[in-house]
Amino acid sequence: MDYPKATRLDLVETLHGVQVADPYRWLEDPESRETRAWVEAQNAWTRSVLDDEAPSLKTRPASRTALVRRLTASYDYPRTTSLLRRGGREFFTHNPGLLNQPILYVRATALTQTEAKVGQGFSPDAEPRVLIDPNTLTSDGTTALTAYFPSDDGRLVAYALSSHGSDRQELRVRDVETLQDRADRIAWVKFASVAWAKDASGFFYLRFPEPGAVPPPDEQYFGRIFFHRLGTPQAEDPLVFETPDRKDVVPLVDVSHSGRWAIVTAQRGASDDAEVYVASESSLASRSASWKPEAGSWKPLFTGFRAAYHFIEEADGELLFRTTDNASMGRIVAVDPERLERGMREVVAESGDRLSGAAIAGDTIVASYLHDASDRLRIFDLSGSPRGEWPLPRIGSIVALDATPDDDEVRVIYTSFTDPPRGLTFHGAACRSVVLASTAPYETRQVWYRSKDGTRVSMFLVHRADLPADGRRRVLLSGYGGFNISRTPAFDPGNVPFLEDGGIFALANLRGGGEYGEMWHRAGMLDRKQNVFDDFIAAAEYLIEGGYTTTDRLAIEGGSNGGLLVAAVMLQRPDLIGAVICRVPVADMLRYHLFTIGRFWIPEYGSADDPAQFQYLLRYSPYHNILPGARYPPVLVMTAETDDRVAPGMAKKFAARLQSEAAGGPFLIRIETKAGHGLGKPVTKLIEEDADILAFLDEFLAGSEDSADVRRS
Repeated sequence: MDYPKATRLDLVETLHGVQVADPYRWLEDPESRETRAWVEAQNAWTRSVLDDEAPSLKTRPASRTALVRRLTASYDYPRTTSLLRRGGREFFTHNPGLLNQPILYVRATALTQTEAKVGQGFSPDAEPRVLIDPNTLTSDGTTALTAYFPSDDGRLVAYALSSHGSDRQELRVRDVETLQDRADRIAWVKFASVAWAKDASGFFYLRFPEPGAVPPPDEQYFGRIFFHRLGTPQAEDPLVFETPDRKDVVPLVDVSHSGRWAIVTAQRGASDDAEVYVASESSLASRSASWKPEAGSWKPLFTGFRAAYHFIEEADGELLFRTTDNASMGRIVAVDPERLERGMREVVAESGDRLSGAAIAGDTIVASYLHDASDRLRIFDLSGSPRGEWPLPRIGSIVALDATPDDDEVRVIYTSFTDPPRGLTFHGAACRSVVLASTAPYETRQVWYRSKDGTRVSMFLVHRADLPADGRRRVLLSGYGGFNISRTPAFDPGNVPFLEDGGIFALANLRGGGEYGEMWHRAGMLDRKQNVFDDFIAAAEYLIEGGYTTTDRLAIEGGSNGGLLVAAVMLQRPDLIGAVICRVPVADMLRYHLFTIGRFWIPEYGSADDPAQFQYLLRYSPYHNILPGARYPPVLVMTAETDDRVAPGMAKKFAARLQSEAAGGPFLIRIETKAGHGLGKPVTKLIEEDADILAFLDEFLAGSEDSADVRRS
């Protein structure tokens, strides 16, 4: 292939006695003239392959323009992506179709008895009002509403805005009655965590150092909790919690429903392992800007980063948490912050399914459980006694769960492979079915296969109900396998044309994820990462040997840690794969921790600074395991210039080395502008991105001709 030229440096370092070449390190600098020229040339070359008017390397059965039209129709559907209720008001984000960003709406609801007693009422109005429309903020839709936090009385909303996909956000405050913003502005926010004081006089929030306050590499770290009193400048906000000796700790903040307690869950980087501290909310909120956290201000509830802890709510004077402490699948425990000598009390015991979420609704605990990587809703009384289950429509996922102790209503956002995200509301403790009619002509099945070491792994298959089992189907196999993140059924409009044309979408639930509890996660981290790759390879083998597809019709895809997954698997078993979609990959395992928030991932991956961890990282690091002259399948690498989570330099280096050293291919790279890791990406960019993916698969994956026959029929 006549790829754009890239300077190859004779750069070799000796790490722990091993010589390691890094010939494209110069691509780590996004601002250099040479890097900018390379990016421009690569994007032009990729367009010359994928665009309709450009000469193709082979005849494509479907034009990219036609794919854009089909994808535009696929994305034109209503979806609700969040649903909260505070102070007799319902808040929800909704996109009626092709808006670049969902709109935040507010709607008055019937008052609870508690709200009526305290005089927070107003006339319920069934018609929702637009509260925040981020589509009006920029012409290209690249400013996104990434989080929002209503006060308990529902009269104010703190909300976070992000530009160009950056993890950095700005907090603003909107008055729900007037629909106007207050003067308050909070900068230097990431991973937005906000908790209102009970009287709505202000809120606790997580922020990071102001640029220039610490050396540049550390601006991504040293997260601290401050309190902002409405109407005061941010410079006067008192610091209320910090861990100055642990820069990779991310403290998240909550306030109990009673307003008595502020709770900080201090997570270790991207790990769920945490320490938990509690303090009097009123004493913290009254501090001045000159006050600094003092010894004894915070009571430690759980220390040592031994397990995951997630605050649920306060009940009968105790604080409830879901935790993996002595429970790999999760359980619910209670602690009395006034009587810590009593220790924690078990409320809901560990079960055979993974506890993935919980809330308190009135006198009921509502818990979501992953059963074979699909969600179930179970209810308990406050003593932990089971009270039944609320059946969901079909195999699917609960992506959000909301309830409050002063009301028995429970709100969830539900989705499946065939159901767009929508809000469902449950009332009371009685179990009842929710029926959702589905007109989608697809079916979902779950299959099981054995990995290399005999471990049993599950996988979802989605395809047209009338699809012939002829062994000639194109398959798009997806996976993630890391950070305790569960890949569960979810609607993806980008897959619709692929499914319509007779393809199969496969999602493997790999070790390293959270689908089957903490032990499943730990079986795929650090020096056990190869288990994740083996699980994915075994999924591909199952699909081929089971008669679903053939090697040249099998594509694999993944993003972020999933980008690492598909890159590593492609290098280890190129004979299994027909094409690769590698999105925003962690591709250089020896240097990932030197950029953006990479240090947060050390508990998951390890660090090349450690001699023992260096050895296993080097064995699978994609950038370092490209064999000169080896033949690899076609690869589309995708990244974005403003990705401040996974440094785009890694994707650039990986693509440059494939182009210069490997055979086969072609190896394309698509470098997006005004977009980041994926946060708040506008619909127009999603459509363009998906069109390139489908055009790439039509160009280089065998069986696309069969898809054309399906379309014509």
